[in-house]
Amino acid sequence: MTVLDFLSASTALPEAYTRLSMTDMEDRVRRLKQQFGPSLFIPGHHYQKNEVIQFADATGDSLQLAQLSAQNTQADYIVFCGVHFMAETADILTGPEQKVILPDLRAGCSMADMADITQTEKAWEALQTRFGNTILPLTYVNSTAAIKAFCGRHGGATVTSSNAKKMIEWAFTQKERMMFLPDQHLGRNTCYDLGIPLDQMAVWDPIEEKLIVEDETKEVRVILWKGHCSVHEKFTAAHIHQLREEEPEVKVIVHPECTHDVVQLADDAGSTNHIIQTLKNAPAGTKWAVGTEMNLVNRLAQELSHISVRSLNPNLCPCLTMNRIDLPHLLWILDSLNEGDLRHQITVEPHTAEEARWALNRMLDRA
Repeated sequence: MTVLDFLSASTALPEAYTRLSMTDMEDRVRRLKQQFGPSLFIPGHHYQKNEVIQFADATGDSLQLAQLSAQNTQADYIVFCGVHFMAETADILTGPEQKVILPDLRAGCSMADMADITQTEKAWEALQTRFGNTILPLTYVNSTAAIKAFCGRHGGATVTSSNAKKMIEWAFTQKERMMFLPDQHLGRNTCYDLGIPLDQMAVWDPIEEKLIVEDETKEVRVILWKGHCSVHEKFTAAHIHQLREEEPEVKVIVHPECTHDVVQLADDAGSTNHIIQTLKNAPAGTKWAVGTEMNLVNRLAQELSHISVRSLNPNLCPCLTMNRIDLPHLLWILDSLNEGDLRHQITVEPHTAEEARWALNRMLDRA
């Protein structure tokens, strides 16, 4: 058996779980949760399926859930229902005695994977040659532990979609220029809102290993990594234009991971929490088209009976990697734990975790 064969076999869902009914699986998960008691904590990201989110002890965004995991010192096991970088952040923040587990190791994030550490080190060397020691790196929390650590050791920090403005403003008090990883759209939209012209923003292409500058006569202040969210890029200006023509009374609210033209056309844009709170507080009878992940949009449509909620893109699929976490995998992991078999533990190497905490703490100190 090859190493690849071994890894595939050790992480593949046993066939027996595919034959169970939803009712059977739900009953078993409930019993196991009761059996583990406070030693088990299940955080569930907003984008998770309802079949999983019903068993979450807390729901929220990735950083919030990692912080709650760290605060829950009674929990020996953190079964993180999200994606890989989220479980890494939880491992960075939790105590050494706590075990962070991802129910399906295939649950990754395409955005986070668009900036690996080898590419980033090469980019940094090239940019230092061009601009000298004038750049501060910031990374969206939707990034790998290695990228967070890179920012940590170079004096930078992490950001969330909620505090990106504050952190970018801070970055410019430290250095003349800022490099933003890995989502170009959040970086571009936030910097534009802060008054930085688009022609002062350049894009680093990690595949071509070159800086794409719109106007060579302009000073480059912002270097955006050429990465994106595969879900949020599926919302287009054409969707908004069509909606305006057909139903002009519908309000459009989108996540800042959407492209710049979409954010500019929308009535409102903001973090997942901003979207949730805006819709909860919206006047009764109003209609909303939402540009973010489908599971969350559908859940809000079910929960918020006082308004009409739909997706801005009616043909959008849920986040495929996030949806790797499902009820069969959750049950399998809990069954395994109950049998003393610790599967799919996510661990970050201590030195990487230390440097990543520097980046996280620089952000948290400014919260």
